[in-house]
Amino acid sequence: MDSGGERLTASEIHTELASLQTAKAAIDERISTLESLLKNITTEDESETASSTPAAAETPLTGQLTADMIYRYSRHLLLPSFGVEAQSNLLNSSVLVIGAGGLGSPALLYLAACGFGRVGIVDHDVVELNNLHRQIIHTEAYIGRSKVESAAATCRAINSTVRIVEHKEAFRTSNALDIMKKYDIVVDATDNAPSRYMISDCCVVLGKPLISGAALGLEGQLTVYNYNGGPCYRCLFPTPPPTTACQRCADSGVLGVVPGIIGCLQALEAIKVAGAVGEPLSGRMLLLDALSARIRIVKIRGRSLQCEACGENAPMTEEQFRNFDYEKFTQSPLSTSPLKLDLLPEDARITSKEYYEKNIKGEAHVLIDVRPAHHYKIISLPNSLNIPLSSLEQRLSEISEALGRKEESASLYVVCRRGNDSQRAVQYLRGAGFNLAKDIIGGLESWAHDVDPKFPTY
Repeated sequence: MDSGGERLTASEIHTELASLQTAKAAIDERISTLESLLKNITTEDESETASSTPAAAETPLTGQLTADMIYRYSRHLLLPSFGVEAQSNLLNSSVLVIGAGGLGSPALLYLAACGFGRVGIVDHDVVELNNLHRQIIHTEAYIGRSKVESAAATCRAINSTVRIVEHKEAFRTSNALDIMKKYDIVVDATDNAPSRYMISDCCVVLGKPLISGAALGLEGQLTVYNYNGGPCYRCLFPTPPPTTACQRCADSGVLGVVPGIIGCLQALEAIKVAGAVGEPLSGRMLLLDALSARIRIVKIRGRSLQCEACGENAPMTEEQFRNFDYEKFTQSPLSTSPLKLDLLPEDARITSKEYYEKNIKGEAHVLIDVRPAHHYKIISLPNSLNIPLSSLEQRLSEISEALGRKEESASLYVVCRRGNDSQRAVQYLRGAGFNLAKDIIGGLESWAHDVDPKFPTY
């Protein structure tokens, strides 16, 4: 390709575009930061000379809204049920959003745009390509960089008058109280059981209202905890669900717009609580079924007097909170890293490189892929036989027949996405008489990492 006399390959163009986009993002972030600093300096200068400036020229309404604010938030002010008072409440309120992912992205966009005085963002993760279908606050230019930095830059670009506070760290019992104390309202935009209990307990200890949302697959839910005498998360779920029921988007998938809808509704509830308008979803839960386009509001049970967090007899203290082990309580990790099981002895496992070498040498074998059928359709290894783990017991005869078509000493290997279900399958197969069955360590992700870098991952 010839561009201004310069011949560039497609690869070179992509590389230069990526470099320019990264530089542009950094410039945009710096511009937003400088504009915010200039705004603060201007405000300080104006306050110092206020004695010589007629107050009505700068604060024409109730001493809260400047001319710029009236123009920026004019569509809010035109609402009879919202108006100047609710907008002033927002400007004097602060909100903490824990998680800058699928739920946090739309919530943060609207919370910054609507005029909260201060917005805090907590996240320790970095932006990845597979985030972008749902985490709309981030752009390709920020891939590999901090989600908090990315989200903060976008929020500042939308509204330079709002103070954005960055907490580039994991939210843990060691820092939770210190971070949350600085805010009026908390938005839980996380996706795992231990974080939900920890955030709710912290809100109870500090007396903060909690806007809680969740989204998975094609469904979502939303409620407000610890508000005006309403229940907390523990009131509804005193016992954690089994780990098999705790699914994450990285494992089960999610349609991008679903957390977008719930995140927007979380922003709405935070606005209602801060603005003191409407009826927040305390004591009620919104349930979204995106596939059928149905939204239901159900009543949930009220505050439990026996609740270990907010109960009248033994409310949780700051010290108890700091010492509580949420991972042990829920039997689930706080980390977003995929689960790695270790169920089999060494002689029942094989690395992806070892399998590759055996395959290249022409070793007679059968490769069983135990992922669900819709996973198998995404990508698979050549000549593998798809028998999902859930149907393994009913399809043992197919494995026997496949082995029967090979040499008498044919090997049996099992693969899955990450090497967990394959271990479960080998455990079962060995118990069912397939004594030589082996799992491929790390599954298809290991294959992509150690054997074929071009092999797609998901």
